[in-house]
Amino acid sequence: MKILNLYAGIGGNRKLWGKHDVTAIESSVDIATAYRKLHPGDKVFVTDAHEFLLNHFKEFDFIWSSPPCPTHSRVRTGLAGWGLYVYPDMALYQEIIFLRHFFKGKWVVENVKPYYKPLIEPAVELDRHLFWSNFEIPSKSFDKHPDVSRSKKEDLAAYHGIDLPPETKDQRKLLRNAVNPLVGKHILESAKKEKKTT
Repeated sequence: MKILNLYAGIGGNRKLWGKHDVTAIESSVDIATAYRKLHPGDKVFVTDAHEFLLNHFKEFDFIWSSPPCPTHSRVRTGLAGWGLYVYPDMALYQEIIFLRHFFKGKWVVENVKPYYKPLIEPAVELDRHLFWSNFEIPSKSFDKHPDVSRSKKEDLAAYHGIDLPPETKDQRKLLRNAVNPLVGKHILESAKKEKKTT
């Protein structure tokens, strides 16, 4: 499959996909460098994922998008107590609506459980994430994810089975943000098996 992996991070979702033609988009040079070392066969571009999707979506069979989650996270309600207010980043819903209406292949958009009722109903909740898609993703249980607010870098690395290059900055944060590789594998396998539903 020709796969587009948007907001790729370190590629936790991609770790168990096997051999596919994967193009990864990441805005941070440091994170993209770590991704390249973990997934040397993928094409990696350091650019704006939101714009890349708009300009290149027709070139792929399957699209995975993980727009930034900090403005949607339940942590926002605690930060509001400190006077730290931000608008939710609507790129999340822009991409869901865009893919739903214009992309002919299979797609999935991932994000955290938000502090508000999702504006578009997700297809499924897996691990600690919500997923919107145009194919059926069966519910499935996974090993309990470590508490990301308290876990050490080593515990998160062991859980994901990811050894980051030693020079990678902010390793704990990158591992906290990573999607469980088993979840990524389950979703891609579901995409390959199921017919599109919308």
